[in-house]
Formats: sequence, structure tokens, C-alpha cells
Amino acid sequence: MNDAPEGTPQRKGGPTRSRKEAEAARRQQMKRPLTRREQAERERRRRSAARDKQREALMGTGSTADLPPRDRGPAKALARDAVDRRRTVAEFMLPLLVVILVLSFFPAMASIVFSLWTVTIFATILDEIWLVATIKRELKKRFTKAESRGAVLYAVLRSTQLRRMRLPKPAIEIGQPLREQY
Repeated sequence: MNDAPEGTPQRKGGPTRSRKEAEAARRQQMKRPLTRREQAERERRRRSAARDKQREALMGTGSTADLPPRDRGPAKALARDAVDRRRTVAEFMLPLLVVILVLSFFPAMASIVFSLWTVTIFATILDEIWLVATIKRELKKRFTKAESRGAVLYAVLRSTQLRRMRLPKPAIEIGQPLREQY
């Protein structure tokens, strides 16, 4: 029952509260119920603190437990790292589409614009197929089907964002291998 070896004096958690502190704690418990306005203010402060924790987690400085439900879990962390460790065609698609849009205003460039558009779409599709196959293989090796649910679509959506705009921030450098444990 007692974890301490025999002969070792048992220590308590901390100093005994003074009478003043004990009475204040007892009075605090017996306080009148909060008004609606006080309850709303307390709830607003609680939600604000939760949002701040979530923002810190998304920026990479907070705890992974504070991430939004969409980003939580080891399978999603693996999917994030698998996307962040390589460059994808899809992340450059938006800038390429802007270039294609600008070039489309020049009629002489019509065939070049059409070719560039077609190559961009096919390259993106092939790159995404490669990414999906890679992530499925890694997820199958490390997680059950139930644990990895939704991680592939999550990775595809993440791969379409510019690297510096991704949230949670990339935790792995380009070219770095995946971690052994997630």
C-alpha cells in the first residue's frame, strides 16, 4: 500500500494552508451564482484562451494536443510530413495559372498558353497520383485502416497549398526522411 521504503519519512505535498487561505477558499465555493453577463465574459475568456493555444499549435510553437480536430493524430502528422518533405507541382499551380492568365491576353501566344495549361494539369495529376500512392504505402505500413482514415485526402489538400502558407507550419525540411515513430 505504501510505496516508500520502510524507514523513509512520508512527506506531504506542500505546506499547510493558513486559516485565512482556507477560509477564503471556502468562501469562494459558497459564492453566489454568476450573472448571465459574468458567465458570458468568463466563457468569452475561455474561448479566447483556447483559440490562442490553437493558433500557437498551428504555428508550431504549441502542443500538438491543441491542434484543431482536422489536424490531430499521428496519421495526419505522417501525411503532413510526407507532403512537406518534397516539392509538389500542385503548390506551384496557382502561380502558373496566373502566368497562363496573363499570357492568354496575347492572341499570338494562344498555342503556347494552351500547351502550358495542358502540361500543368497533367503534371499536377501525375504528381498527385504519385503522392497518394506514397502516402497510402506509408500509412499501410504504420497504421490500421481506422487510424489512417482521412489522411490521404488531408495530404492532397495540403499539397495544393504554397509551402509557406501551410498550417500547421511544416515541421520537416525538404528532402529530410520521415520519422520512424509517429
